[in-house]
Amino acid sequence: MSSNFNTWARTSITLKLVIIGILVLVLLIPTNMVQNLIQERETTRDSAVSEVASKWGMDQTIGTPIISIPYYTVVVNANNQKETYRNYAHILPDDIKIKTKLVPSTKKRGLYEVVLYNTQVSILGSFKSEIQNLQQKTSNTLRLDQACIQLGISDLKGLKDVVQFNMDGTDTFEFNPGVPNTDIYNSGMSFPIDLTAKDAFAFSCNLNLNGSTSLHFQPYGKKTMVELTTTWANPSYQGAFLPDTSITTETGSYARWKILQLNRNYPQYGFGDFIRQSERAAANITDGQASSFGLRLILPVDQYQKITRSAKYSIMFILLTVVAFFFVEIINKKKIHPIQYLLIGFGIVLFYVLLLSISEHTNFETAYWISCAGIVLLISLYTQSMLRKIKVTLLIAAILSTLYVFFYALLQLQDFSLLMGSIGLFIILAVTMYLTRNIDWYKEDNSSTENFSAAPESLD
Repeated sequence: MSSNFNTWARTSITLKLVIIGILVLVLLIPTNMVQNLIQERETTRDSAVSEVASKWGMDQTIGTPIISIPYYTVVVNANNQKETYRNYAHILPDDIKIKTKLVPSTKKRGLYEVVLYNTQVSILGSFKSEIQNLQQKTSNTLRLDQACIQLGISDLKGLKDVVQFNMDGTDTFEFNPGVPNTDIYNSGMSFPIDLTAKDAFAFSCNLNLNGSTSLHFQPYGKKTMVELTTTWANPSYQGAFLPDTSITTETGSYARWKILQLNRNYPQYGFGDFIRQSERAAANITDGQASSFGLRLILPVDQYQKITRSAKYSIMFILLTVVAFFFVEIINKKKIHPIQYLLIGFGIVLFYVLLLSISEHTNFETAYWISCAGIVLLISLYTQSMLRKIKVTLLIAAILSTLYVFFYALLQLQDFSLLMGSIGLFIILAVTMYLTRNIDWYKEDNSSTENFSAAPESLD
């Protein structure tokens, strides 16, 4: 009885398929570990990028000059005592024209490349008189003599020159760091101004600003026009608005936005954090950034993104490789032990570790083909030592090489990867069905692997 069971266990195709399926599931563990390793290395890269950016200048969001006017309210508390609170009314500019020239650069931090930039920003605009409209909306007196001009910049560390505010081409004011309130801007600069005599005027100011990775603007003008020129040839336009005009060449890019008050959800004047309240009501966004727009400077090749996509195909690659060895075993009547299947699977998993480590020192394409050559050679030599049939070894090498080329093509064709992948799998299934069409699986499962019914000839 025991002898019959041992014979069945050694020759049963069904049992072998069950064991192979279990081994494939076991290989999910190291595959998942590799994906975690990729994420860990990507996190390390992001930390290095953030460290450099924190010293140069982070992602920058530039606002527009706004007028902030304090008013005071008196409240009687529970102890019947009067408490005075200072609040602010805000006026947004009428017309805004922003021209910026962005000059990118890259710096190395260990193994990692960081995208930095310096930008020269020119801001022209004007304020209309909205004092009477504001005063009609509150019973409190607006203190025009205590007003201030605010300009929001998300990371003041990036400023490289003193910022001056020119009013009507005659008066010049210098911005001081900090803002008197966080109703509109969480970070920025400001200066006091007396608006008792004049609350409508034209203005201009210039910024020399360092930043990294992205640059965004706030459309606070009744009509906001932004022109951006850069020598970076791989911009990614982001935010609430795409540019009306964009031109990208090998030497750089140009973009122009025109945004109206009607395109956003808040008026030109209001009290407190009226912009955040309006955006919260419209889009459930509380950071006041719902209407910002701009661009992100992306690296032409992000090896971690490609490696992550490649690793997602790992289980399919393992499955196809194991299936290839299984049919080689069936057709050639040569037993392959489950441990040998497991070692072959580990070889496939090792490919992604090699790809990750080599790509950190060279480009993705070179790393891919070096890793591919190494794993194909490793598994081919192992196959030759197992089966000792050169034709089978060459067949396995050809199958593995074809799979690596196929999956590389999937990585390159992002828009057509699903179509190409489904067609490729269809062809693989069709070829497998054709090659195994004459195998009598009932005989194979109830006898030794020598019993075939018009089975394909052995690959000697």
